[in-house]
Amino acid sequence: MKILGIETSCDETAAAVVEDGSRILSSVVASQVAVHHPYGGVVPELASRKHIEAIVAVVEEALEKAGLRTDQMDAVAATRGPGLVGALLVGFNFAKAFAYARAIPWTGVDHLEAHIYSVFFGDEVPGLPYAALLVSGGHTSIYHVKNHCEMTRLGETLDDAAGEAFDKVAKMLGLGYPGGNVISELAERGRPGKIQFPRAYMDKAAFAFSFSGLKTAVNRFIQTHPENYHELIPDIAAEFQAAVIEVLVYKLMRAAEKTGCRDIALVGGVAANRKLREELAKAAKDAGLTLFTPSIDLCGDNAAMIAGLGYHLLKDGDKSPEDLSADVYSRAARG
Repeated sequence: MKILGIETSCDETAAAVVEDGSRILSSVVASQVAVHHPYGGVVPELASRKHIEAIVAVVEEALEKAGLRTDQMDAVAATRGPGLVGALLVGFNFAKAFAYARAIPWTGVDHLEAHIYSVFFGDEVPGLPYAALLVSGGHTSIYHVKNHCEMTRLGETLDDAAGEAFDKVAKMLGLGYPGGNVISELAERGRPGKIQFPRAYMDKAAFAFSFSGLKTAVNRFIQTHPENYHELIPDIAAEFQAAVIEVLVYKLMRAAEKTGCRDIALVGGVAANRKLREELAKAAKDAGLTLFTPSIDLCGDNAAMIAGLGYHLLKDGDKSPEDLSADVYSRAARG
């Protein structure tokens, strides 16, 4: 089954063609980073307008790269949520119209669950069930993945997501947007521990996250060291990154222990962070667990993961009706 996937939840317009949920025939992503960079973050109205401008060309390119025509698609899968409502509506309504015009089935896909599915495009894949840590600009959550269509969220962030905290700290330090890569690069030259920032474990037995206090600690340090904090930016970056990673690693390892899973996964945009991958790999090895991560190009928002999970949803009979709407919330939040 060849499925056209469409993703427009935030600031990437993406389309992909995936066969039988595992073979990526094409994957195209049009980024809006340059558009939002001057504002230090994503501007929802601008994101929606750019999706409208790009969606047709991106889908056409995905089909061309796959070497297929529109009438050779068996189904369509599109991100339903969570995300920015204006951005979601562009891709979601395009997908519905594409499917309706060709009388083929379509399904709305949960963006977060699709990220979790992204590890199934590798040569080696986790066994079911497994525990997954999703870390991105808008979300930080831990899931117990029972099968492709049944994922239980064990916990999530109570405030800022980890990726959002990276962006906000980068902005405090005058490093621009997006902040993940620049913080990671500066941390390579810094000395974690030279400056002390808190580790917000919350309840160590639970799976909630909170990064607002850490962000405030960085801001307070900047305010109390106005004369020389510029000289310490690599150290600030290193300690901030270490504080985030330590909590993320601990919580995922705790989730694996509680659920009895021997396989774990790290997914989402922040999964591209080299230090996070290294520290989690070390912890997994020490605990006798197997860590799975998607390729770097599948960590960020993409449509291949939407099409991949969409294949399994459709096989499970989850065909969406014509009147289904986009939703800014995740499936778990919708209940």
